Amino acid sequence: MTTRKSLDPLDLYDVGSLLSEEERMVRDSVARLVDERVLPVIRKHFEDHTFPRELVGELAALGLLGSSLDGYGCAGLNAVSYGLICQELERGDSGIRSFVSVQSSLCMYPIHAFGSEAQRQKYLPRMATGELIGCFGLTEPHGGSDPGNMKTHAKRKGGDWVLNGAKMWITNAPIADLAVVWAQAEDGIRGFIVERGTKGFEAPEIERKFSLRASSTGAIFLQDVVVPEENVSGE
Repeated sequence: MTTRKSLDPLDLYDVGSLLSEEERMVRDSVARLVDERVLPVIRKHFEDHTFPRELVGELAALGLLGSSLDGYGCAGLNAVSYGLICQELERGDSGIRSFVSVQSSLCMYPIHAFGSEAQRQKYLPRMATGELIGCFGLTEPHGGSDPGNMKTHAKRKGGDWVLNGAKMWITNAPIADLAVVWAQAEDGIRGFIVERGTKGFEAPEIERKFSLRASSTGAIFLQDVVVPEENVSGE
């Protein structure tokens, strides 16, 4: 008589058995962080509508920021590991997962893939440590995340670019040190790295959300924001 292995109700297809030793180690490390550091505090942050910024350093120390990128202080993990990271963080709270995925996939990745080497050297190591926080400026008030309806525009002015427009529902915007902003230029949509403190750039928080309350979510307003050529993405 054979003994049937009992099924894990959280893994009915036994996906866990397909993971490599490194992938299990990544999953278990993030699970411990969630159990020990996220779950004890996240209810209070959810109720208070605050982002637990004190956890950023710990997320970075585990290599969770830009984890799938190579070089520049990033962990260089595979896609399965990144998925497991996000799954465990989501178990803690979607606001924490959203912070990590925006920082990693929407901000660090385009700089890594399409930015200049100078941009990579300037931003990525400090983003991997959490010293710099990024946000991704695509979604707009009138048309959502549809680039075809994009109203934010960029025009050349000498050796610089001038941006005007607005973005809405931007994760990390109120706490971000830089924004990867997408704008319509004469030759098509282009990406611009806009640093906090640039004249004409504002990123107020959206108050009284009903969901993602532990996520720092805001708008971006651009009024005659001057961006130098060295902060424009490649193709």
